[in-house]
Formats: sequence, structure tokens, C-alpha cells
Amino acid sequence: MKLFGTKSLPLLVFMLVMTGLVGQGQSTTCHSTFFSSLVQLIPCRGSVSPFSPTPPTEVCCIALKALGQPCLCVLVNGPPISGVDRNMALQLPDKCIANFEPCEIMK
Repeated sequence: MKLFGTKSLPLLVFMLVMTGLVGQGQSTTCHSTFFSSLVQLIPCRGSVSPFSPTPPTEVCCIALKALGQPCLCVLVNGPPISGVDRNMALQLPDKCIANFEPCEIMK
């Protein structure tokens, strides 16, 4: 017996990812994986590009605020991401007027 059609699968995956991100707000830990945090910030890629960055869009700022400060810090302290300038990523909260505490940078 087939429970889900092939058209339902992307919706199910999206709902599972979003469920993991609910309640991130000002929590002190990131309850999301590195990869899902990275995917959530795809709308911000133009704002963290080391070459010809653009100001963050409203969609980027909404995604950033939904992601939360703990997950942003996990991303900037994680492995290098091709095409992403970490310093520019750290500036996103100020540019988006997000009330985030500064990330502690691990060396």
C-alpha cells in the first residue's frame, strides 16, 4: 500500500526540515544540522559572496532571523564553504537588523 505519492515527498521533506527549525529564535543551541542551516540561508548567497556582494534582500533577512544566531554561529565556525565570505556572513545580522549576539569565532 502506497502512503505517499511522489508529489508529496518534497512537501514532506520541506515540512521535516522546517519542523527542526521551529523555535530557533534566541535559543543557545542550534537544533538543526549544518547542511539544513546552510540550505535555509540560500537566499543570502548574493550577500555573502566575496565577489560583488549585494545588500541582503527581505527574503534573506527573514531566513536569517528564522535560522537564529546559534545556527549562524555554527555555520561560520564550520568547514569552509566555497563562495561564502565568513566576515560578510557575520555582518548579516546587522544588515538585517536582527538582534543577535555576536558569534564567538573558534580558531
